[in-house]
Amino acid sequence: MSELRAEHLRLAYEDRVVVDDLSVLVPPGRITVVVGPNACGKSTLLRAMARLLTPRSGAVLLDGRSVHGMPTRQVARQLGILPQSPVAPEGLTVIDLVTRGRSPHQSWWRQWSATDETAVGEALRATGLTELADRPVDELSGGQRQRAWIAMAIAQETPILLLDEPTTFLDLAHQIDVLDLVVDLNRREDRTVVMVLHDLNQACRYADHMIAMKAGRIVTQGAPAEVISPEVVSEVFDVRCQIASDPVSGTPLVIPTGRHHSPQPAA
Repeated sequence: MSELRAEHLRLAYEDRVVVDDLSVLVPPGRITVVVGPNACGKSTLLRAMARLLTPRSGAVLLDGRSVHGMPTRQVARQLGILPQSPVAPEGLTVIDLVTRGRSPHQSWWRQWSATDETAVGEALRATGLTELADRPVDELSGGQRQRAWIAMAIAQETPILLLDEPTTFLDLAHQIDVLDLVVDLNRREDRTVVMVLHDLNQACRYADHMIAMKAGRIVTQGAPAEVISPEVVSEVFDVRCQIASDPVSGTPLVIPTGRHHSPQPAA
């Protein structure tokens, strides 16, 4: 399995440093979920791992090689990325968008093949978009558009998949569908997955490995049961909570205790 790691990353937008001296190893073949408050550096870290943002210092290494020194096509065959709020060109159909996921596999000596056709068809079926294949992307609902972008990332067939808030714009049913799909990709195809999620309880259910970030640094990481505690949730999110066992998955269940919902004394 391909190994993805970051070493001593310093990431910034102009003069604003977002991440400083961050190192992390992504467990190969597992689902890693990055959690943390807004503007803590989660998406910035994913952008650097996907080679969309050049570090001021440090490196992102894919199998020991800096991704910023590798040919673009070679990286695209190893790393798939679904960024936040992607925008498709006006009039582009769903099948045209998903077909673009096969671009890294094309060359002057290797044109469109039955393998590409199969990959696109399977990506459409996996995301429930077969019937919408000929619809323009800009005519879809927010949830349908999100699934179209996920289908493109699936069609790319990379061993590592980076998803930045893949459940954005989705209703609850489609959120679960997408996260179940991510598990299928991981379990059936041994894909390494790194996701940014906002819902802590969904993160606990679907993560094999969790990274909690705040202010551009990693506060803690490990299995959800090792990471999620009232102390960590308070430190990272500034939220008081109680932790219970999820009755469905057995993973940690975060129960916030706001000012108007403090625990009631026992009778």
